[in-house]
Amino acid sequence: MKALVLFSGGIDSTTALALAIDQYKNENVIALSISYGQKHTKEIEAAKKIAQYYQVEHLYLDLAKIFTYSNCSLLQHSDNEIPHESYDKQLTKTEGTPVSTYVPFRNGLFLSSAASIALSKNCNVIYYGAHGDDAAGCAYPDCSEIFNNAMNQAIYEGSGHQLEIKAPFVEMTKADIIKIGLSLNVPYELTWSCYEGNEHPCGSCGTCIDRQKAFLKNGIKDPLLGE
Repeated sequence: MKALVLFSGGIDSTTALALAIDQYKNENVIALSISYGQKHTKEIEAAKKIAQYYQVEHLYLDLAKIFTYSNCSLLQHSDNEIPHESYDKQLTKTEGTPVSTYVPFRNGLFLSSAASIALSKNCNVIYYGAHGDDAAGCAYPDCSEIFNNAMNQAIYEGSGHQLEIKAPFVEMTKADIIKIGLSLNVPYELTWSCYEGNEHPCGSCGTCIDRQKAFLKNGIKDPLLGE
């Protein structure tokens, strides 16, 4: 058995990578990092370091052109500001639609691309780090359990029953993910989550807020925040 892991260099995908390695061993795991035209390269840089740490094959794919027509605030060509408040506060302003940092159908595109590569590399399963906190309130609808089940069925059928998706955290919180990662000695000090590309995390964008809360719920401080 071989696994391909959608790998951004953030907490969720790094923990998914550690789980896959624990299950299949590093020689049977491939990490796939995808650029989508985001405003910085910090996560990709983090992904390279973590892939080296785990000594897994690391592939890179650039899908930026597909998102040329989107004005999502995460994208390099967008003039929209990245919100610096919690997802809960952002959702009070969206009237049930996704938050402004939702990249249109990104996970659908990523999983479809990963499926083609996984089949070509003789993998049997794709891991990705979607979790319940991101799906809540329709902030990121392509992280939901319903979406995951639909994509899994499509990829399973479309691959001739050769390939399936595993989203081990789809019903979990980010705090649950970190708890699992700590038990696997995941090098969280190498990860990057912030939507800004500065030297240090901003601490105030939605993903920074969620990350800090998740570490504190596990009784520890985010290693990227220093002493």
